[in-house]
Amino acid sequence: MNEVHSGFTRSAEQVVVRQNSLVRQVYAWMGAGLAITAIMALVTLSSPALFTAVVGNRLVFYGLMFGELALVFTLSGAINRLSASTATLIFIAYSALNGVTLSVVALVYTSSSITSTFVTTAGMFGAMSVFGYMTKRDLTSWGSFLFMGLIGVVIASIVNIFVASSAASWVISGIGVIVFTGLTAYDTWKIKELAAQGTEGRKPAILGALTLYLDFINLFLMLLRFTGNRR
Repeated sequence: MNEVHSGFTRSAEQVVVRQNSLVRQVYAWMGAGLAITAIMALVTLSSPALFTAVVGNRLVFYGLMFGELALVFTLSGAINRLSASTATLIFIAYSALNGVTLSVVALVYTSSSITSTFVTTAGMFGAMSVFGYMTKRDLTSWGSFLFMGLIGVVIASIVNIFVASSAASWVISGIGVIVFTGLTAYDTWKIKELAAQGTEGRKPAILGALTLYLDFINLFLMLLRFTGNRR
């Protein structure tokens, strides 16, 4: 009986070690991605020629955005066929391109508003990540609910591009905050569960980092639209 108990204890400890290892890698890569994004946004803002090329030419701007989408779909859909080095390079390239396109946020919102919203986002994201990692509840049911909410936010945002309703934008942003807050907890929980099932290595860490990176950036943008002070 003692041997069985000892074996079970070692197995449980191994699961915890795998979970902690993968989560640390995920957050390290996510932090690196956010740092690259911030640096590239500052570089773009400090270079009048580069900033004008991005903001002053819609073709270039939308080309960069479609490039970002292509990188996300490539990394998400072909992660099993990519080498760890290629996956890492794609994640870094995406983070850099996102920094370039996000520089336009400085044209719309005040610096103090951007800073305060970033701090708020970090606090909310951190709290929901801790909840997702520490909870003993099965959050599987959250996945389908949040995915439907995400699809609704995307469709409504596309429609509002043509309608241009400020009231609709406010409502969409409010719902978006709820959706991405929930996704932060769910995605953290999912990463922890994958680690418990034996998932490990740099590629899963990169994919997890991309997922949480997207949650953070979208939560930040939704909060900024919802509460940010425009210039």
